[in-house]
Amino acid sequence: MEVLIPNETQVSKYSTNEINTKQKVCNFLQYGRKRKLQSLIDPQKRSYKVSSLKRTRTPIKKDTPWIKTKAFHGKNIMPNYDSAPDICDSDEDDSEEEDDDYYEYIPSSSRRSNTMKLDHKSGKEPLKCHQCKRNDRIKFIPCSKCKEKLYCVHCIKQWYPQLSEEDIEEICPFCRGNCNCNLCLNSNIKMPKIEFDDDVKLQYLHYLINSLLPFIKQIREEQMEEIAIEAFAQGVPQSSIQIQQTNCSNDERIFCDHCSTSIVNLHRSCSNCSYELCLTCCHEIRNNNLLDEKVTFGYLHRGSDYIHGGYPLLDTCHEYISTKESSSITKWVAEDNGNIFCAPKENGGCGDSLLELKRILEENWIENLEKRAEYILNNFKVDQPNVGLLENGGDSDMYFRVGNREGSNGNYLYCPSSKDVKRSEEIVRFRDHFAKGEPVTVREVLEETSGLSWDPMVMWRALGEHVDESVRLKMSKVKTIDCLAGCEVEISTKKFFKGYTEGRQYLNSWPEMLKLKDWPPSDKFEDLLPRHCDEFISALPFRDYTDPKTGFLNLAVKLPPDVLKPDLGPKTYIAYGMAQELGRGDSVTKLHCDMSDAVNILTHATKVSISDEQQLAIQKLKRRHKIQDEREKNGSLVECDLYDCYPHPQEDTEDKGGALWDIFRREDVKILEEYLLKHSKEFRHTYCCPVNKVYHPIHDQAFYLTLEHKRKLKEEYGIEPWSFEQRVGEAVFIPAGCPHQVRNLKSCTKVAVDFVSPENIQECIRLTHEFRKLPRGHKAKEDKLEQIKKMIVHAMQQALTDFEELMHTHQTN
Repeated sequence: MEVLIPNETQVSKYSTNEINTKQKVCNFLQYGRKRKLQSLIDPQKRSYKVSSLKRTRTPIKKDTPWIKTKAFHGKNIMPNYDSAPDICDSDEDDSEEEDDDYYEYIPSSSRRSNTMKLDHKSGKEPLKCHQCKRNDRIKFIPCSKCKEKLYCVHCIKQWYPQLSEEDIEEICPFCRGNCNCNLCLNSNIKMPKIEFDDDVKLQYLHYLINSLLPFIKQIREEQMEEIAIEAFAQGVPQSSIQIQQTNCSNDERIFCDHCSTSIVNLHRSCSNCSYELCLTCCHEIRNNNLLDEKVTFGYLHRGSDYIHGGYPLLDTCHEYISTKESSSITKWVAEDNGNIFCAPKENGGCGDSLLELKRILEENWIENLEKRAEYILNNFKVDQPNVGLLENGGDSDMYFRVGNREGSNGNYLYCPSSKDVKRSEEIVRFRDHFAKGEPVTVREVLEETSGLSWDPMVMWRALGEHVDESVRLKMSKVKTIDCLAGCEVEISTKKFFKGYTEGRQYLNSWPEMLKLKDWPPSDKFEDLLPRHCDEFISALPFRDYTDPKTGFLNLAVKLPPDVLKPDLGPKTYIAYGMAQELGRGDSVTKLHCDMSDAVNILTHATKVSISDEQQLAIQKLKRRHKIQDEREKNGSLVECDLYDCYPHPQEDTEDKGGALWDIFRREDVKILEEYLLKHSKEFRHTYCCPVNKVYHPIHDQAFYLTLEHKRKLKEEYGIEPWSFEQRVGEAVFIPAGCPHQVRNLKSCTKVAVDFVSPENIQECIRLTHEFRKLPRGHKAKEDKLEQIKKMIVHAMQQALTDFEELMHTHQTN
């Protein structure tokens, strides 16, 4: 167990120059032309620039001010900070460790030449390991099946920890189809094709057209309203309006310069400064209710002792409250005839030129889509299966109780196995539950794959096979999130993965919980780990919906190949965890709501043991936290003895799940928001400071409901989430619009991908409107730029074309 050593460096405050510099950058990103290339707008693009510091901590994006400091929480509970050594000098000598780290994690085939030497006596090539290609190992294990491949004992322990030497001798990894050598990792596995006959295809296409038509009508009506206003302003008939097409290539996305919403077709544009405005903002300007608020959230670092239940530093006693900046946007009003001039200069525009109505798509394209869809639906009847028509009502072992809500029939969730979902009728059952906003879990999905190892160590070594020497050196460190303080932590890759299996702790024995989000970057996942990417896709259940490449019912894949697409994954989440609920610093994904549907598979989990001494220290610190809550009068969570409220590590069993999920119903969102606003001061966020400002209870991602909070929520409002444990090999489906949170019970590796189902389009659109109303600078708004309307338009176009071609083929034959 690695122990963090305190740091003598004091926390430096944000300088005026840094504030001004950051403000200029924010203004640059917020205003101006929002046509951004993929490399500029994709938030997942990462740089592997090596830091000059051995280990640094900086806060996450705009949730808290940036801090220039080494390991801010290194100053632990030790009273004598001046005598504490710097954390850079802790644990071991980093200069020596980096060489060892590099040697251990980079495959030997990358370090040594693969040139084989001949045995001069026999003239034959000596034995060599299929994995590392080396011939100087002491012991090799031959495969009795193929009688060709050999694996050295060193590689077996390093790359195949789940297999014994006897297993290798019986059937080697190559014969098993899960070999991790450089050659095999670069080869493509045969992905099972999603095939169905023409009748099923017609059924799917008809279902898509029927599902999308209401939203196509909605988009057309919005555009016709704007065209009518334009005709009135020009004093001409609506039919004579000619809308100029804007210059826009497919490698660009056009966003509204005010609300940052993606623009699908009609919009208003300034010919002078290229300021662009969406139709929704135009409507709000004409009704004098345009929202323009900028909120800066901030939490002061009150010292490491405060984080662990102590008193704040003297110069941080006054909370840094969020501020609202008044704006001159109220001066931005429309003329009586509906014309709108460009935004004032202080809001990013020129303020002089009239905003002209422009279009992106071909003229009358959306109107033609609507006419074609109505013709098909009126002239071609295709029967759609439904749950009521299924002969089998669903086996009882496919439904599990995950709630105790009185008077509700939603306490059971649909939880089939990977073998069950192969039956054609199960996709109908899945569709029925998913359309109701109910989560679905599918068991044993990894059993349908080749068995490629998802051990993070193996993934890291495999990653080393796909990058050159310079990138490999830069990737010897990773940026993680410290769950206790909510800040980024730069740490050596070796230390992180070592802590994944053995655990890490602060000097006071409190567990250090780190999570590595989106590693490797999702836009590089397929390139850097191609076999793991293919393995994940092959494990996906209901691939008609979830396949990120060919899912027939996945609207996200309907965008044309030459159009920039949103980053939907796959994404990897690796984080520490423990069964005991700590109350602070748990390895969690705080309560939030995704704009699209998602499926999350737990691919690997390992339990970290806690000594009796550390357990005693944890309980002492919990009591210290409790006293701090009482001292700050943070609410009523002081009546319960925390030692009794949380499960003890000794009660954990080996068959316990890897992650605890809490998913709330869509119909409970308003009640949930009311509870969070009422009890917000009882929660702690960045630097363990009480939540001092709530702009949106869910989208702020500042809350995690503990066992005690869930109990109070049910007592006061009568609602509770679906709560269940996810085990290795289980896939969890989360419908769009369902707030959810996750806590790791073990160190876990999860892989997730987003998709857009026809059943939840309405929720995606609703969430898009919610996110556009968030203030400028809000963290969630920065990361949530969906193209749902563009997906709808292109999905309808493709569905109509495919349906017409299929019907033409049938009529011809």
